[in-house]
Amino acid sequence: MTEQTEFHHHHADTAAMLKKMPPLPAFEQASEMFALISDPTRLRILWLLCHCEECVNNIAAAVKMSSPAVSHHLRLLRQAGLISARRTGKEIFYKLTASPEAALLHKSIDDIFDISCPK
Repeated sequence: MTEQTEFHHHHADTAAMLKKMPPLPAFEQASEMFALISDPTRLRILWLLCHCEECVNNIAAAVKMSSPAVSHHLRLLRQAGLISARRTGKEIFYKLTASPEAALLHKSIDDIFDISCPK
């Protein structure tokens, strides 16, 4: 199969738009983020952390999973920069970060699940 190199000339300037296209690594990073949030358990955890700060035990009870299983999901979300953690004594509390990606995710979760957060 040969690679298509010429554009059809419709009413849009595709060549000009392609000059603005992010590089491939940006799409790979976005794809990894979508894969991360496509897991129902992680999405439930994110829904909770969009609306409150919680410890592992309370998150585990809320999603009806073991603390070690929840800790695994939290580690992935933290590595992606979507959540942050703070220690108080022996407890670690998690919440959504203030990053642009987390803010977009929060808005998306609110829109998808038809919930409005207090400002």
